[in-house]
Amino acid sequence: MADNKDKKVLNVPALRFPEFSREWKRHKLSEICSFYSGGTPSSSKKEFYNGNIPFIRSGELHKDKTELFITEDGLNSSAAKLVEIGDLLLALYGATSGDIAISKIKGAINQAILCIRTKQNKKFIESVWNKHVERLLQTYLQGGQGNLSADIVKNIPFYFADLEEQDKLANFISLLDERISTQNKIIEKLETLIKGFVDSIFTANKFPKVPFKEIYVRAGEGGTPATSNPEYYDNGTIPFIKIDDLQNKYIKTNKDCITELGLQKSSAWIVPANSIIYSNGATIGAISINLFPVCTKQGILGVVPKADINVEFLYYFMTSTAFTKAVERIVTEGTMRTAYLKDINHIPCPVPYPVKQDEIAKMLSTLSEKLENEVIFQMKLQKQKEFLLSQMFI
Repeated sequence: MADNKDKKVLNVPALRFPEFSREWKRHKLSEICSFYSGGTPSSSKKEFYNGNIPFIRSGELHKDKTELFITEDGLNSSAAKLVEIGDLLLALYGATSGDIAISKIKGAINQAILCIRTKQNKKFIESVWNKHVERLLQTYLQGGQGNLSADIVKNIPFYFADLEEQDKLANFISLLDERISTQNKIIEKLETLIKGFVDSIFTANKFPKVPFKEIYVRAGEGGTPATSNPEYYDNGTIPFIKIDDLQNKYIKTNKDCITELGLQKSSAWIVPANSIIYSNGATIGAISINLFPVCTKQGILGVVPKADINVEFLYYFMTSTAFTKAVERIVTEGTMRTAYLKDINHIPCPVPYPVKQDEIAKMLSTLSEKLENEVIFQMKLQKQKEFLLSQMFI
């Protein structure tokens, strides 16, 4: 590939295929695209739903199927509009605002989706949009829930290559997307395999069981020091675990810390390394093993296993369907859904001999390590794509 970083021609990307040298041209999307959005059939009309027309919502842009289907009457009695396979779809509203994809299905769209049609290469437009999406969202988001609008999108200018160069760039990015998609499938299959093994182990084997309260030396929720007092947080050195920290099997790093004074003035307590950290309030079931001493906020349990309980064995049991269902049965509904420790304490837990615990933990941990490596590789592929978008598009 040719490196254009040192050239004085401005309207070319930093990195491009060597056979291309012409400058790119700047256009508003409205100059080269047409647009329309859809609508939603009345949810009170049962005859408008459970038809054979896929109803695409903003969280389903990348999927090849939809959860909802509408009827011909639903389509004709609402502002819903049909899109074709290959149409470019952009999410305007909510959590997925700014997401863009080439439709994999023929179906109807609602008002939260903008269909973009053009004679330009749609994969090229998708790629240049993804290069700039963070900046665009910061610049143009409007409304309390963070919405784009068709008028905003139409007036956004981008630089466009000639069609031949667009096609070559689109094919190149498509190859990378296919590899990322394959990697995602590898990860999904490994996750399914691990989940299958976990559920099989804890349902097929008749291990001796004891109440949950008998497998730990200490357990309890933490607490949050008053956020109005900076002395509890400034220059703190005690890791303070929140729900966002419970994303992986191990807690290797965390975002927030509190001070010794904050610890003393709250119900937080130091959970020793190699314990279970389990979310039992609001988002129930997030779980990790801490590799260093931590404290937690309320709604997150620290569980310190007894010496004869393998912490990894306990981790996998607490991710099993059997344990998840048992917890769900004792959840208390209220302002915040909570599975109280006093109720979790009565859940039966399998306790095979330590040697068997170690054997199970080792086998499942080997698979988890494989999964972690595949996730790391997926992240590298995504970073590579981000770099190429930044260098190969203006």
